[in-house]
Amino acid sequence: METQHSIRLTSTEIANLWTNYMNDTMAICVIKYVLEKVEDSEIKPVFEYALELSQSHVKTLTGIFNEEHFPIPYGFTDEDVDLSAPRLFSDTYWLFYMLEMTIHGLAGYSVSLTTSSRSDIRDFYTQCNAQSTELYNKTMSVLLSKGIYSRPPYISTPKKADFVHKQSFLSGWFQGRRPLNAIEISNIFFNLKKDIASRALQIGFSQVAKSKEVRKYMVRGQEMTYKHINVFSSILHESDLPSPKHWDSEVTNSTVPPFSDKLMMFHSIVLVNAAIGFYGAGMAVCMRRDLITQYQRVITETQQYAEDGANIMISHGWMEQTPQADDRVELAKD
Repeated sequence: METQHSIRLTSTEIANLWTNYMNDTMAICVIKYVLEKVEDSEIKPVFEYALELSQSHVKTLTGIFNEEHFPIPYGFTDEDVDLSAPRLFSDTYWLFYMLEMTIHGLAGYSVSLTTSSRSDIRDFYTQCNAQSTELYNKTMSVLLSKGIYSRPPYISTPKKADFVHKQSFLSGWFQGRRPLNAIEISNIFFNLKKDIASRALQIGFSQVAKSKEVRKYMVRGQEMTYKHINVFSSILHESDLPSPKHWDSEVTNSTVPPFSDKLMMFHSIVLVNAAIGFYGAGMAVCMRRDLITQYQRVITETQQYAEDGANIMISHGWMEQTPQADDRVELAKD
């Protein structure tokens, strides 16, 4: 019978565990800062629960690494957060932020579960999925109770089931193109909310980053996401559908950094890389060619932005090395 000691970790399991350690140690820094500033009695318990989850995950991950004689990643520590820094975002923005980050967590944990084979690793990710689902529901409940959640657009119920009869259903380049279908609306709205959350975060980070290079990178990110928000919002508006609430005004005028430049760059790149994946998922289900082209454009621009961010991380010595395969050529030389 399989035990956690009898089978080595696969490369996929190592990738998942390493990534989760990096993300959870970053999350602990962010959540600790939020808990120092949050005043809303409904929002605070959400972040207390989130902190409890991230800390328990790091404890479990550290135990697995130690048992496997695997070096513990550096990740992020108390040195990457200044709890005394003034408030940078409103309580309501942080609640919206938590919802979006929990969505990322659920997506990541589902992939980690379905790409893991060892029973103890699968048990861990099964638990992570259950916990993140609870966190998502807690966050959503508070957003709804405060009336600040932007629900996706409503559409009329079809009168009957039907089939597509014309090839023009796939076009979209000329006048008279069809309205968006429900799947297209869902993905556009979903990606819009992520862009809106990222833009507000980059505005805040651009105000407090110590490095001029990092500040410029965050400002460039604001401009890029603003353009993407306008692209996707205009597509919704063309079909007389609303776009989500914006959160830019929930950033304060503080210029004191609550986080290290290293953490802010890492956080931005995590969101950017996730955006590329979600854009790709949206593009895959589009059935209008003009929408596919728009997705291709934003993916290309976002990929370049992510690469430039990685170069900044490398130049400052902030990018931690992901575990990689043995270099057989170098081993043969030795």
